[in-house]
Amino acid sequence: MTAIAEALSPRDAHLADAARWLRRGALLNGGIAVLTLLFGIIAAARLIPFETLRDVLLFNYAGSADTALAIMILLALINVSFMLVLMVGVLAREMWTFPVLWLLALANGLLLFALGWVIAIVNAILCAWLGVRLIRELSSLRVNPVMIKELRGRMRGVRAFAVITVYLGLMSGFASLIYLVYAASTRASGSAAAGEIGRVLFLGIVGIELLLIIFIAPAFTAGAITGERERQTYDLLRTTLLSTPSFVIGKLESALGYILLLLLAAIPLQSIAFLFGGVTESELILSFVILTVTAVALGTVGIYFSSTLARTLNASVQAYSAILAIMFVAPVVLGVVLRLISNVFSNQGSILFSPVMETVFTYADLLLTSINPIATGLTSQQLLINQNVLGFYQFTLASNGSTIPMVSPWISFAILYLALSAALIVVTIRSTRETEL
Repeated sequence: MTAIAEALSPRDAHLADAARWLRRGALLNGGIAVLTLLFGIIAAARLIPFETLRDVLLFNYAGSADTALAIMILLALINVSFMLVLMVGVLAREMWTFPVLWLLALANGLLLFALGWVIAIVNAILCAWLGVRLIRELSSLRVNPVMIKELRGRMRGVRAFAVITVYLGLMSGFASLIYLVYAASTRASGSAAAGEIGRVLFLGIVGIELLLIIFIAPAFTAGAITGERERQTYDLLRTTLLSTPSFVIGKLESALGYILLLLLAAIPLQSIAFLFGGVTESELILSFVILTVTAVALGTVGIYFSSTLARTLNASVQAYSAILAIMFVAPVVLGVVLRLISNVFSNQGSILFSPVMETVFTYADLLLTSINPIATGLTSQQLLINQNVLGFYQFTLASNGSTIPMVSPWISFAILYLALSAALIVVTIRSTRETEL
């Protein structure tokens, strides 16, 4: 069963063509990431020198060749995530796509001059060309009307402010409880500096925020489309000139906008930890990035099930089940299996013990850590505190003492979930069109 094709005006056709070019750019960068990885494997097999790959594709980088390989793969994946998000925004006629497109072109230009990343030439030219094309269609870009309508309706009543009040009240109560319990225990033992109290308080507040987002974000979006059907307003809304991408993105933006307001409202509580010390601005920014990406990912999961199911209750149950399975159950189960297999391979007397296998298990462990937001936050903070690492670092292998490039989990977490969110939005748009048959 195919979806009914929406009639496209000349402007819509131009925007759809720009979205197709962004999709091609994302596929190109994804292919480049895969090819770079394959070239790295060939280089690791000593068929070609690592330095050749670095000197050709990242000619201004003076670091080690294996780190250069990891940087190139990471940069390609970052471009994949941004281009997919921009593709969805262009289809929905979002105003923010125009400045973000030029910022992506500028960022790739800076990468070309700073690191000598050759692929940045293609990305910069593509984004700049599309940016010039969008200048002609700038009048068709706007702030999403569905988002404005939903946010106005949400903020006009008492409920929105009551939710914020209860949210901040719970956060303040938990923060006070954490402080009293930890301060009492440190006085009893006569140890722990004020900086440790600040760090524990900060972790407690961020942890509570993360738990609340996990419960709130899917609930806000799981009823975004099914609620319209249950109120029998969906058909009336779809008879307007509003396109399907604008409708879906507007519903998602309205929910995420309110969640972002909750996150911003809690920043002063996080900043209390600065009074005790032990927490840096980097940790505050890092926590905000992880919380925001988590909210976006969970919101897209909720709106996906809202488009495929007829009832809000069913959509909510399936959304929470999928989130529980993907973010928590799967990493724990796969982590236990990986640990058991790794123990067999890491036996010093085993013939299976080799740097290659240890590298595979190390990167697999990084991937599993990046799936779970709690593990991502804790691991990224420990790397920042203990090794002052916010991006790349060198991991020493126990098998032969050599090093491999690693990245802080928050980066891979953001790339993975932003790309997944963009893909889910595209699937949601198609699913919404199919339900109109």
